[in-house]
Amino acid sequence: MAEQRTLVLIKPDAVKRGLIGEVLARLERKGLRVERMELRTMSSELSDAHYAEHVDRPFYPGLKAFMTSGPLVSLIAVGDEAIPVVRQLAGATDGRKAEAGTIRGDLSLSNQQNLIHASDSEESAKREIDLWFS
Repeated sequence: MAEQRTLVLIKPDAVKRGLIGEVLARLERKGLRVERMELRTMSSELSDAHYAEHVDRPFYPGLKAFMTSGPLVSLIAVGDEAIPVVRQLAGATDGRKAEAGTIRGDLSLSNQQNLIHASDSEESAKREIDLWFS
């Protein structure tokens, strides 16, 4: 067993739609546990740090506006191979193309407003957890 920690964001669209419990239930039913969790609104500075690799991309201003638009839930999920497991549960980035049975495949019709963020590697998970839970 390779226990891992990963950052999960339940994005503002999921919070507005009342899907916090649904997303948490899917993570917990899979066997992951929540180590820390907080309801907060992402600041402009945190957005720039979290999405540092995207700041100069043309889509970033819209992403930043969305991610800072209202409350979200940040959490650390822990479990065996948590990083790939959460990414598989989340589904493809574009909710219109995500497989049925995944969070995005069942609940999202958008590429940007896609309900959940999950760290994509051990390096990203460590960096993102440090940003959100320093």
